[in-house]
Amino acid sequence: MVFTQHKTHIKAGDKAPKFSASDQDGKTISLSDFSGKKLVLYFYPKDDTPGCTAEACNLRDNYKMLLKKGYAVVGVSADEVKKHLKFIKKFSLPFPLIADTEKELCTAYGVWGKKKFMGREFMGIVRTTFIISEKGIIDEVIEKVDNENHTAQILK
Repeated sequence: MVFTQHKTHIKAGDKAPKFSASDQDGKTISLSDFSGKKLVLYFYPKDDTPGCTAEACNLRDNYKMLLKKGYAVVGVSADEVKKHLKFIKKFSLPFPLIADTEKELCTAYGVWGKKKFMGREFMGIVRTTFIISEKGIIDEVIEKVDNENHTAQILK
């Protein structure tokens, strides 16, 4: 049987699912906080792993440019707050990370599903980025994330 990796059901043109969740500092972040701004909402599997670190550092290194172009950046994983704090501190990440330990956002955005890594199939976060417009509409869904050049994918 051929393995098929999970894909989100959300597509460009859809209304972004509303959310309200806590970041690494316990501050509540809601979709409505970004009304009038473009939002890069990126879902990643795990703090401090090679691919996730490359992606976060690429966004960090280009953060000022993203801000200048009107984007806010928020990362989401199922890691706990303490892991997020450690990850942010270790790599000087300037944007918030949501601790989606109950996988509510992951489920709402359709990124929790079947994956395969090193021959093993399991359930987890499928790395996906959503570009959300100022009006809360999905402008783009990036499913094939290039960790080391993610900002270029966002700005293309």
